[in-house]
Amino acid sequence: MQRFEGKTVVVTGGGGGIGGATCRRFAREGARVAIYDLNPEAAEKVAAQIREEGGQAMAFRCDITDRASVDAAVETTLQKLGPIDVLVNNAGWDVFKPFTRTEPSQWDKLIAINLTGALHMHHAVLPGMAARKAGRIVNIASDAARVGSSGEAVYAACKGGLVAFSKTLAREHARHNITVNVVCPGPTDTALFADYKEGAGNPEKLMEAFTRSIPLGRIGQPDDLPGAILFFASDDAAFVTGQVLSVSGGLTMNG
Repeated sequence: MQRFEGKTVVVTGGGGGIGGATCRRFAREGARVAIYDLNPEAAEKVAAQIREEGGQAMAFRCDITDRASVDAAVETTLQKLGPIDVLVNNAGWDVFKPFTRTEPSQWDKLIAINLTGALHMHHAVLPGMAARKAGRIVNIASDAARVGSSGEAVYAACKGGLVAFSKTLAREHARHNITVNVVCPGPTDTALFADYKEGAGNPEKLMEAFTRSIPLGRIGQPDDLPGAILFFASDDAAFVTGQVLSVSGGLTMNG
């Protein structure tokens, strides 16, 4: 039996690099996957790939910064795919500038996507999980939350907040048999990282510096993340909650 057979899994930002890789892995392990993304074409592309491989997936346009959009997507998911067993909060966005060169409007957008959006998703999904006394939540933060990252001050603050929020919910909902854990990617070859490189002004030099600093000697790939995410979402991690795991090739080593 596959680990997620009969389970419904929601992945936000599921049309992107890490999100898409995660959706495909869940589907290969038997899950019914609800792919939430602000870009419906990207979400449908991943859903179509899954269906072509014989899996089950549906794409949903969802703006996680808009509570009405979140509620509509969750309600349709419940109707079409059944109760939500696993929630993966993966959607994110960043702007790469020193803090004093950023603007309050950028802070608002960063907070809305990287923190408030995750709050909306938890608030919409947790009551159903608590009523069933079962659920797995995996929040995708960043190593920027653990050690900081130059040019990402507000993003790091949001991801640090998500880590603290996750640990608090892990305590509040342990009695409901709901686990809440966090995966922190390091530098990963995604569209967001491409923007980061361009913002640095010298992408080749930045890549060389990152590669030298990562003990395993390479930048992460989207397919490096699903293993950790699916572990936290599985029954193998039934006695693991409130934990934070870096997937960074050893760039950060926190005990």
